[in-house]
Amino acid sequence: MLTISQELVDKIIAHARADHPDEACGVIAGRGGVPERFVPMENAERSPTFYRFDSMEQLRVWREMDDRDEEPVVIYHSHTATEAYPSRTDISYASEPDAHYVLVSTRDEQDVEFRSFRIVDGVVSEEEVRFIP
Repeated sequence: MLTISQELVDKIIAHARADHPDEACGVIAGRGGVPERFVPMENAERSPTFYRFDSMEQLRVWREMDDRDEEPVVIYHSHTATEAYPSRTDISYASEPDAHYVLVSTRDEQDVEFRSFRIVDGVVSEEEVRFIP
């Protein structure tokens, strides 16, 4: 189960809406599996159907997390025209077995679809999300 503050959820959704029609992406860093610090990142692909972290930015962010004794608790991105479910490409790129993979769909301007998954060795498991006010 992912337990996350409403404040962080709102930041993820705002980032996804701001980058629409391109996919948005980023990380929530934290300690001990607790999501704490919002780190929006650039989608190096600038694409409505695909995302990729810029390799230099990813190196900088991961080093910063190391320096702060943090880990990538949540890795998030948006889907702009489809449901919030990992694509085959998303699954193949999932390289952090302890991370929660959050997807937000921005296909509907009024409705928010926010889902979390564990992706380990190519196996996708949806998990419950508990929002903390």
